[in-house]
Amino acid sequence: MARYGIGIIGTGWVAGPYVEAFRQDPRAEVRAVCSREPARGRAFAAEHGLEGCAVYADARQLVKDDRVQIVVLCTPNHLHAEQTIAAADQGKHIVVEKPIALTWPDMQAMQVAVARTRVRTVVGFVLRWHPLLETLKQLLAEDVIGRVFYGEVDYLHGVRPGHPNLYWSGRKTEAGSCLLVAGCHAVDALRWFVGREAEEVYAVSVRVRDYLEYDGTVGVLIKFRGGVVGKVAASREVRMPYAFDIQLCGERGTIRNNQVCSERYPHLDGYLTLPVAVPSSGATAHHPFAGEVRHFLDCIDEGRESHCNLEDAIRTHEICLAADRSAETGQPVRLPLTG
Repeated sequence: MARYGIGIIGTGWVAGPYVEAFRQDPRAEVRAVCSREPARGRAFAAEHGLEGCAVYADARQLVKDDRVQIVVLCTPNHLHAEQTIAAADQGKHIVVEKPIALTWPDMQAMQVAVARTRVRTVVGFVLRWHPLLETLKQLLAEDVIGRVFYGEVDYLHGVRPGHPNLYWSGRKTEAGSCLLVAGCHAVDALRWFVGREAEEVYAVSVRVRDYLEYDGTVGVLIKFRGGVVGKVAASREVRMPYAFDIQLCGERGTIRNNQVCSERYPHLDGYLTLPVAVPSSGATAHHPFAGEVRHFLDCIDEGRESHCNLEDAIRTHEICLAADRSAETGQPVRLPLTG
């Protein structure tokens, strides 16, 4: 019998990939789902062959289910804080999709609840488990390009009317901003590669699509500790194929997506192309949820924290919130964030 019962809260387009990811690991079994519309919850369970799965209409009831040890939050962004705290109070380990919340006070409250109950957490920055990002992280660990002094990561993924989650992800009250709902993937990847925390953020933004309630395009400059400069561009308005572009400049070489130029290879003329795929789709079905899930179950088994736990993810979200504040005021924002 599986050691960990899984409870999925929210049955939108990211919930299905989580069900399939947990199904691939014999340590886990989805035992409960929650939807505000019970009929939708039952249909979701049937669609994914979840026999004997409990269906709840209230997340507060699911987190009290003794058969559930891990709660997965796939709900709209503005609900994550309340549901994370409720799950932590019941001693459940937590997978929470990005963004973890929309306000700094909510994030701090989540941080307190998780620290108090000492449950394990992982945040859905799923691209950390993409083969390219894992490969680049290994190259950086091996000092192939030396100390990184400049980095940029761009998230360009235009959405149009009819997109399956635009009914809520285009609303400011539920999505937050372009960075919080989408561009945070790029901010997180940049933080992960640079390996330093931010000191100051400056951003400008614009909105050109009227079906978004927030500015859909933003450019962010980030000053990291140790004299490292970073740049993130994010847009949900572009008319182009999905792009997740990476450039890292180090003292001994440069990485551009799946290409590497390094002093370590003095006879190399130009870039060495790595035989690894680059992120090419924003569809959840194409993201490496299985790697994220396997990593999290390993962390629980071994009694260790994830490198992408709530505490770490708050630092990524802090940059996003600072950038949104900077774009609104026209002024740079110093970190740590206050107010």
